[in-house]
Amino acid sequence: METSKKTVYIIGAGISGLIAAQVAEAKGYAVIILEKSDSAGGRLKTIDHQGHPLDIGFQVLLDAYPLAKKYLDYEKLNLQPFLPGAVLFTKKGKKTIGDPLSHFPFLFPTLFSGIGSIGDKFRILKLNKLLKKKSIEEIFASPEKTTLNYLKDFGFSAGMISDFFRPFFTGIFLETELVTSSRMFEFVYKLFGEGNAVIPKNGIAAIPQQLLSNLHRTEIRYETQVQQVTNEEIRLEDGEVILHEGVIIATEASPLVPNMKNQSVEWKSCDCLYFETDKRVIDLPLIGLIAGGESLINNIVYVNQKRNDEKPEILSVTIVKTHQLVEEALILRVKEELKQLCGIEYAKFVRRFRIKKALPNLSDLVYEIQPSETQLYPNVFLAGDTLLYGSLNAAMQSGEYAAKGLIEKMEGIAGF
Repeated sequence: METSKKTVYIIGAGISGLIAAQVAEAKGYAVIILEKSDSAGGRLKTIDHQGHPLDIGFQVLLDAYPLAKKYLDYEKLNLQPFLPGAVLFTKKGKKTIGDPLSHFPFLFPTLFSGIGSIGDKFRILKLNKLLKKKSIEEIFASPEKTTLNYLKDFGFSAGMISDFFRPFFTGIFLETELVTSSRMFEFVYKLFGEGNAVIPKNGIAAIPQQLLSNLHRTEIRYETQVQQVTNEEIRLEDGEVILHEGVIIATEASPLVPNMKNQSVEWKSCDCLYFETDKRVIDLPLIGLIAGGESLINNIVYVNQKRNDEKPEILSVTIVKTHQLVEEALILRVKEELKQLCGIEYAKFVRRFRIKKALPNLSDLVYEIQPSETQLYPNVFLAGDTLLYGSLNAAMQSGEYAAKGLIEKMEGIAGF
């Protein structure tokens, strides 16, 4: 389709930038994305290891995400679902728990797991019922408290919190004290109940690759470092100056915009290590949680959720706790914990990824904003999950909002 409309510039080829490009294309605009790295995807990256996709940081997609359902073709992603439960590894052994309403075989293992009291199990059912009726908009309009205080106020026992909620949501929130907003807890818990946690068969990077395939009027300039953005100019590190009439900053804006230098985003970090193992200690497609305050490991997951006799088992290990161990000592510590807590005698180290910017550390979370609220300058708009709440869904939302806001401004729609 030929168009005489102006070009939209987008800084950053992460999920927000790719969605913004798709929205702008749909309105007839040509798009140029300036990406500092050599690939698209932002925080969703995957590398290949002897035919195994290794995600740079264990991540799942919740298939109940409203924006993911809108923009992704699930069938083409060949999504591999996890069962609604977990395997808990403690000093006393291994226990499997889950939602018997979603997967009936979990009924008796959960009832007799010894994790939590009978009262805790009734409270789980009560929480499920409550959040099933509560809309996402109502969740984000609720008063904020910490997730830990939310669970205590709901009546869950200290044992249930320490043995299940803390290790499970530590892996999601990437912090060990459950200080994340109760709004985020309710949102994530609700969507776990409405769908599945899934991973594309070819790794999490299949998501941005699919979004890329939907773009037809977009040029991406990789390895292009932006130095500064003003209302009229984009200045690159190599000295090139690009005049623009509309730009979306779909990456951290504070280093690029002069008056935002002191408004940088705080980030949560984690370690992700991969090992080859000679056997599986989790046969079902479940996440393994390490319960116990002393352990460094938070969770383990097999890359191949189903056994494959033709290839070695590849185990992903996530560490959220802060540590000062050098890599060699870290690997030895993890191997020892895998042996002592999970019964994994053989673990051959494959790769380590230290992810300094894994998840934004946010408070005062909101679910929706008006497209006009993404405007920084008359011709400069912002996108990214940092505007809302840290998640893939929020990244997609913010990209959509920013593109709509910029287009409304460029087309002179009322309100701008």
